[in-house]
Amino acid sequence: MRQVRVQHEPLDPLAEQAVLNDTDGRVGAVVSFTGLMREFSAEGAVDGMFLEHYPGMTELALDALAAQAEQRWPLTGLVLVHRVGRLAPGDPIVFVGVSSAHRAAAFRACEFLIDALKTRVPLWKKETSGAVERWVEARDSDEVAARRWAEATTRDPE
Repeated sequence: MRQVRVQHEPLDPLAEQAVLNDTDGRVGAVVSFTGLMREFSAEGAVDGMFLEHYPGMTELALDALAAQAEQRWPLTGLVLVHRVGRLAPGDPIVFVGVSSAHRAAAFRACEFLIDALKTRVPLWKKETSGAVERWVEARDSDEVAARRWAEATTRDPE
């Protein structure tokens, strides 16, 4: 089971994770990550954010990442949801959830998905602080995290 989407509406991490719950006895682990909008950045205080995306291309990029995770790890389920539009501090921005028979596969797949998403999906963040707006630049640490997954090309052991 795979669910991948981009949405303007608020997301509910608990409802997204519930989709991964075991119904047939195959699931031994569910691992999820929820990214929240912070009220600060390297530039200082932040009171809002606007996330832009490339409609159609963003969904394709997310789906491609999901397919890579499913190929690399023995997953029983995957949910990948990203918000776009206006957000406030504390709002969930992204939800990544995976289920598998084994915890190691679930942890690795979840970490791969969020690391790769940060560098390979066309999304742009504009932070606001009062009347000041600034585009968020890519971080070198995100590139380093994503690169380590690119080095391994074979399926990980369960």
